[in-house]
Amino acid sequence: MIRYRSGLDPDAAVDALKSAIEAADMRLVSHINGQANAAMIGTEVPADQILEVFRPNFALRVWEASKPAGIEIPLRIHVYQEGFDAPASIAFRTASEAFAPYGSTDLNAIGKELDAIFFQILAAVPEEGAL
Repeated sequence: MIRYRSGLDPDAAVDALKSAIEAADMRLVSHINGQANAAMIGTEVPADQILEVFRPNFALRVWEASKPAGIEIPLRIHVYQEGFDAPASIAFRTASEAFAPYGSTDLNAIGKELDAIFFQILAAVPEEGAL
């Protein structure tokens, strides 16, 4: 698991990640905005957002390599705050880590390919400190 604190506020971090996802030719499958959902029930919480990211051609390859591994996709980037005034923190489980339990050589190769793409995406939100 990759976890780090950025120097950006959560909105800037999410915007930078969305731009990087597009630049990497990946797809934002879903943007789950926990703070917006909490606001719907009258509760204010620090930032807590999840970006689900993948691409159909990778999904087809994952399913071909191991249908049960489909539970691992799309991959998720978690953007959150430890408190209201804190900068954005980032958490991401690499594809290699997600696919490792399946013991598939093909999945391992896909994982390495995806890891390189996701490291490129995460570089849009530089690390200011480890968590």
